[in-house]
Amino acid sequence: MRILVTAGPTREYIDPVRYISNASSGKMGFALAESGRERGHRITLVHGPVALTPPSGISVLAVVSAADMLEVCLRVWDEQDALLMTAAVADYTPSSPFTHKIKKSSREKALPLSPTADVLATLAASRRRDRVVIGFALEDRNARRNARAKLDRKKLDAIVLNWPANIGSDRAAVEVLTRGGEWQTWRATTKTRIATRLIRLTEMLSVAGSAGGP
Repeated sequence: MRILVTAGPTREYIDPVRYISNASSGKMGFALAESGRERGHRITLVHGPVALTPPSGISVLAVVSAADMLEVCLRVWDEQDALLMTAAVADYTPSSPFTHKIKKSSREKALPLSPTADVLATLAASRRRDRVVIGFALEDRNARRNARAKLDRKKLDAIVLNWPANIGSDRAAVEVLTRGGEWQTWRATTKTRIATRLIRLTEMLSVAGSAGGP
């Protein structure tokens, strides 16, 4: 299979030195890329700013912003059989970024924000029927309800429910829901082991999709 993996955060710049971002480390996405390669798949890894060394033997494309990530993913999407969207894309970007560094003052400042591009929804909406699309949802309340709503709204094949405690860690506990299935709880283990299970799930969903025909 040809699998597109996204990883890490995006940065939405306020001025040339300040930005909006999040604490995503990219470890889950990088583990998926390595596990996919080890199982014989052709991996394209699109990642935001992270302090990780990409696995060898895969195609790697580095981006900064949500708009960058969408542009690069759309460029390679036609060649892919599956998408594993682990990237924590920033939800908002400054409406009018400053061209020069903002100087500190004693006055309060307001920062108008606009929604960023929805990378996952855009790719899912433009896929072939035989492609597999798996999303991630990081939630801290109403977790299963919000994750299920994301799966339905974006027409995903599966969603991985993630927790704030997993951020930056080498271990994680997740819950997985496939379309039409029931919630599965995957107990805490290394992200490498979770990645291997997710690659196998991707393979199974691909076979099931192919068997279903056009």
